[in-house]
Amino acid sequence: MANRNRCVRGGALRRAALALAAGAVALAAGQAGAVTLQQAYQAALKNDPTYRVSFYDKEAAKENAIIGRSYLLPSVSGSYSSSRNVADVDALQSLGGGLYGRTLTHPHYISRSSIVQLRQPILNLDGVARYRQGKVQARQGEAAFEAGTDEVAVRVVSAYMDALFAEDQIALSRVSRDMYREMMKVNDRLFEKGEGTKTDTLETQARLDLAEAQLVEAQDNAVAARETLAGIIGMDPGNLDKLGNGFRPLTITPGTFEEWEKIALAKNPALAAGRLAVENARLDIDRNRAGHYPRVDFVAAYSKGDAESINTYTQNTVNRTIGVQVNIPIYQGGAISATTRQAAATYGRAQSDLDARTNQVLVELRKAHSLVQSSVRKISALEKAVGSGKLLMTATEQSIKGGVRINLDLLNAQQQLYTSQRDLAQARYSYLIGLLRLRAAAGTLDDGSVREVAAFLR
Repeated sequence: MANRNRCVRGGALRRAALALAAGAVALAAGQAGAVTLQQAYQAALKNDPTYRVSFYDKEAAKENAIIGRSYLLPSVSGSYSSSRNVADVDALQSLGGGLYGRTLTHPHYISRSSIVQLRQPILNLDGVARYRQGKVQARQGEAAFEAGTDEVAVRVVSAYMDALFAEDQIALSRVSRDMYREMMKVNDRLFEKGEGTKTDTLETQARLDLAEAQLVEAQDNAVAARETLAGIIGMDPGNLDKLGNGFRPLTITPGTFEEWEKIALAKNPALAAGRLAVENARLDIDRNRAGHYPRVDFVAAYSKGDAESINTYTQNTVNRTIGVQVNIPIYQGGAISATTRQAAATYGRAQSDLDARTNQVLVELRKAHSLVQSSVRKISALEKAVGSGKLLMTATEQSIKGGVRINLDLLNAQQQLYTSQRDLAQARYSYLIGLLRLRAAAGTLDDGSVREVAAFLR
């Protein structure tokens, strides 16, 4: 009788174990109508608010090249004025015979004036510095935009993987909960028949209560993860692709950190933007220092006047001028020297900011490189742990049938398998995120990098 009851319990627990294994397999299965990672990335490029900010910053920055060039090109201005005048003219006039008298008149007239002027800089050191700054600022905006594009790719993949892991947590938690429910029924039946123990029931009930709490927590985490992803891609993500069967990490090239470091220092767009910021600050010193130097302009003007003043209200004039204008600064209260020193301090700050940014990029590169390298070994170890956990489940069931093991041993074996499956899923997602972060830090991330990660999903 005892052997038969052990068989009943062992059969029920085997079904529960098979359900847990089936749940793990379901984690790798794809779903119809899923939003692929590539589609999520393309949607983020259109809808992500942070990415749009960087796009419009780039669009604004590229106009600096045209603005800077304008300081070296000719400028043409025109003006026109028209006014009605009523004047009182008290004049001393000769009356003849050596006599003079005063006469008072009140002329009413309309005065008009129109001028067109062309100014072409000949010597303008301030304009030269602004021209160079404009080109640097445009390139800086492009580099910052490239860094923003890399950043949105990493955020999309991270959010996508977080959502997948959250769904995996729900699936595993639900399978674990259902497994304990099944075990609870078996323990209750055996206890009613006098074959089970109260300890077995309490142990299973405790595990069941914990599994229920873990399921609720997993569901909350999944909602938060999906909301984060939806905020990035600008729409409901719907169903998501899952990791495909036969997951095999890639062999990254180059392999050593030192080689990745050289690539990052040469290609990282954030560092490129930082170097351009330093150059822009250096040119700002030249621009402020140019305030000490003279400016020479070629000036040509055409003006036409009609009763421009009370002295010429009966005359029309046309004036054509051409010449050179020289402006020499002599003293401006020390403002030029102060702004030059201020620009020099800003230049030093830009250099320090570049150093800090370089250190930060190299730290991120080191972390990503280490994560990718360690994840490969961790995935391999956890795959073996999952396989061993399944074998342990089978062996424990057989031992329970033989009376060697007890209910608690199987509970512990099931918990160990659950933990291994969860850690394996997390290690795989961390590997994919680390792979993308590594390429982003090195400055080699592009659409192909996203497709490379998306190829792991089905």
